[in-house]
Amino acid sequence: MVSNIIDKHLPHSNKWRVIDIVVASIIAVASGVIFWAWDLVSTAPLALFAPVAPGFEGLLNGFWLFGGPLAAIIVRKPGAAFYAEILAAFLELTFGNQWGIGGSLIVGIVQGLFAEIGFAIFAYKVWNIGSTMLSGALAGVGCWLYYFFTNPGLGFLGQYGVIYLLTSIVSGVVLSGIVVWLLYKAIAATGVLDRFESGRTQVEV
Repeated sequence: MVSNIIDKHLPHSNKWRVIDIVVASIIAVASGVIFWAWDLVSTAPLALFAPVAPGFEGLLNGFWLFGGPLAAIIVRKPGAAFYAEILAAFLELTFGNQWGIGGSLIVGIVQGLFAEIGFAIFAYKVWNIGSTMLSGALAGVGCWLYYFFTNPGLGFLGQYGVIYLLTSIVSGVVLSGIVVWLLYKAIAATGVLDRFESGRTQVEV
């Protein structure tokens, strides 16, 4: 069981500070660079999955989904996941890739919105591995919705569509949920987040 113990002398606040904007932006920029690099690296595995295991290419999506959950779990402000994912997607598009504005920025907006919902469901009061995994899973759902809405011929409920949905969720849970949580814990352990609620929060398992 995971629970958060927050310093009661420093209650949670949803008000954004300048430092929150700066850190969320830094996370977004770093994420955008990684998204762009993954655009290049993913070409080979995508080509492999498509003919051999159709739908399983959704397992690769988590590398494009983590920016929002990471910014949210660190900054802990409403809109952090949405902001970071959109900015990262915009930078990914600016650097140039094979996906264009739809496959970079537009899908990034959808993924950011769904990642945000993962924390909004708890009214921005639950910040643990569970809410982070939910955010990653929903970001995966958003990714699936975009691609199948823009490519209706693929079939939402066909075998390919269902497999792609499930693998996108799994990828979101693992890479944008569990891995993001572990990364946050590692960063917090260094003390650089002491000015944030996320750095003052102790987590017991």
